[in-house]
Amino acid sequence: MDIERLKTEYRLRYDHHTHTIYSRVGPYLHGKGRIIDNARAAAKRGLDSLAITDHGPSDFYGLALKRIPDMRRDIAKAKLTFPKLKVYLGVEADIVDTPNGLDVSPADFDKFDFVNAGYHYVPRCHMIHNWLSFHMPWPDFLCRRLRKQNTARIVKALKSNDINILTHPGDKAFIDEYAVAKACEETGTLVEINARHKHPNADDLRIYKQYDVRFVISSDAHRPKHVGRYAESLALAIEAGIDTDRIVNIEKR
Repeated sequence: MDIERLKTEYRLRYDHHTHTIYSRVGPYLHGKGRIIDNARAAAKRGLDSLAITDHGPSDFYGLALKRIPDMRRDIAKAKLTFPKLKVYLGVEADIVDTPNGLDVSPADFDKFDFVNAGYHYVPRCHMIHNWLSFHMPWPDFLCRRLRKQNTARIVKALKSNDINILTHPGDKAFIDEYAVAKACEETGTLVEINARHKHPNADDLRIYKQYDVRFVISSDAHRPKHVGRYAESLALAIEAGIDTDRIVNIEKR
């Protein structure tokens, strides 16, 4: 696939999954740039809008909800600096064992413009088992059990919340893609094609495309220089046979 040709034929309209220094644990910065840095990169790449979606509060490097006013102030400054760029405050919530299936409660949803959600190695989601099964040989019967449990959590989260994007499905946790695709179809949740992670891969996407779902390309940028990455993800989608009209943030130039 000619990546450079794809860049000349298609543009990314928006990137609604990026991280900043608000994703951190103590002095360790999970995201490496400030909000203004991500906004500058998005404006340089000609995006229409950008979302700051740092990790949910249960993550080891998740955002502290008390910092949301600071984030809102930083976003306001970014909007003034780049008036043509829309900047949203979202969150990448973690799918965990809670009443609504996320580490962001329904009462906190209105603190954000929208909520994305995905699996990460955090407590209350079989963190150790998921990590082990992804990184070393694991008995088949345990993988099957874990896949069933992981899938049930995703379906519960999708059906219990208004989730904008299901982030990198199949990464960090084995899942039943057919069941997850069906839940995304029923809830109208966007299926992410992630520029940073290995899943969903082409085989995964061939399953999702069998359902009435729409896709979105996200950079999942943890550094400002990666904001707006899309060409490799677009090539992956085309390889999987997905019509570009089904990718909501891609348009022909």
